[in-house]
Amino acid sequence: MNDLIIEAKGLYKTYRGAEKAAVDRIDLTVEKGSFFGLLGPNGAGKTTTLAMLTGLLEPDDGLLKVAGFDIRTSLDEVKRRIGLVPQEISLYPSLTAQENLAYFGMMQGLSGNALNGRIGDCLEFARLTELADKRVETFSGGMKRRLSLAIGIIHEPLILFLDEPTVGIDPASRLFIFENLKAMNANGTTIVYTSHYMEEVQTLCDTAAIMDSGRVIANGRMSALLSRQGKGMIRIRTAPDPTEAVRLDVESLPGAQSAIIKNDLLEIQTQEPEAAIEGVLRLLREKNVKLLSISHGAADLEGLFLSLTGTHLRD
Repeated sequence: MNDLIIEAKGLYKTYRGAEKAAVDRIDLTVEKGSFFGLLGPNGAGKTTTLAMLTGLLEPDDGLLKVAGFDIRTSLDEVKRRIGLVPQEISLYPSLTAQENLAYFGMMQGLSGNALNGRIGDCLEFARLTELADKRVETFSGGMKRRLSLAIGIIHEPLILFLDEPTVGIDPASRLFIFENLKAMNANGTTIVYTSHYMEEVQTLCDTAAIMDSGRVIANGRMSALLSRQGKGMIRIRTAPDPTEAVRLDVESLPGAQSAIIKNDLLEIQTQEPEAAIEGVLRLLREKNVKLLSISHGAADLEGLFLSLTGTHLRD
């Protein structure tokens, strides 16, 4: 049984007049039921990739299957099985919440009792039942985001794509989106998520791909990415807190390239982690410094992203 719900091989896209490809023959897989983060700095090819995955843009070359269907030959089948919540809120401001849901539901092939039932469910889901007959132009940014999410799932898609779904919203609406996305994923919906907020991706996603210059430069389980790609960093907490003298001694050890004190942690950069860890432990024993904790690998996704791309995602 194939557990892949998205499979891209050699995916390629270039724009007329461009000096290089926007997406340069990437391989990408997403497992059924996963919460997948797609990340990349400006110009990395992330937006183009997302457009191809959702059928908004046709690939120039390569294989792309979504929900088991070739996106070139079975685009209608693909679109029935996916939902998209775009970064730009695409609602009709002069229509009510209920009318927006009805319109987009009909666009997804729903009608009659099935449509009416889903409208009611989606209004309840978005906590907008009491505002069903209010025009969207009167809504706050958070309310519009909640309605946009409800529209994306009105046809109960197998895969939900979200592009920056929490930009410009209040903390309560952000928490609402997080809780509902987690619940949907727990119930089997595959989610592909992009965000400039690295803490969101690290908290929500179990797998991720990082793109740069049109290529996938890292891809896999979040825990494995942080561990593998951050192998050059060791973090140590001691009692008492690390001193400048200890920092200088650690920095001189074989395998240690540099050492800095950051808050109450000693951070050691190394290309030989095994040797560096062995030397640090020996040094601390000799200095009668108590080791409280030691960790090896990237501490967070922001640090991993910076080390791989040379830039922050917000740059």
